Amino acid sequence: MIVRISTEAQYEIDEADIAGLTELDNEAVAACGGDDEARFGETFGRLLEFVRSKGRRISDDELLASDVILPPPDVSMDEARADFSGDGLIPG
Repeated sequence: MIVRISTEAQYEIDEADIAGLTELDNEAVAACGGDDEARFGETFGRLLEFVRSKGRRISDDELLASDVILPPPDVSMDEARADFSGDGLIPG
């Protein structure tokens, strides 16, 4: 799976790590649904760190179609609410 962090880079996530990514996505959806800005900020930070640490950064010279596009690291919960609703960003 190819994940883009807006304003940053693309990362290739191994199939084995998709469950962990989905779990964090679901936590972000729950935080937005519960209007819990502190929880969203913490969860979204963990989601970004998960992608950066588990994913293989794709060279800037290589552009691949992204399966998932995450908001930029400085996104507010209000800005991200549309993305983190329903089933979230990670295809299930």
